[in-house]
Amino acid sequence: HFDVNSNYFICKYNTVYKSADIISSIAVKVVILLILVLFSLLLNIGFSLWIGEWLGKTYFGFFISAGLYLLIAFIVYLFRYRWIKNPISNFIINRMVKK
Repeated sequence: HFDVNSNYFICKYNTVYKSADIISSIAVKVVILLILVLFSLLLNIGFSLWIGEWLGKTYFGFFISAGLYLLIAFIVYLFRYRWIKNPISNFIINRMVKK
């Protein structure tokens, strides 16, 4: 038989544990994402310079890269719920209800 204090501490422990689990999981994903962003940045600078050299003007390569990113941003915007919002919501919900 539990008293109210015991239930409170169990609930508090579960909340702290699950919050720490979610935050640590997100932190790992953010670090990996930052590394991938740096990799992508350097790769795209090289790609832009290469395309620009191929077309005769360096800035053409950067304009083409910017256009590709604008297209990617538009596609991601169209599918933002399916690709971003729903998976993140499901991740957090699954972590919260995990025993």
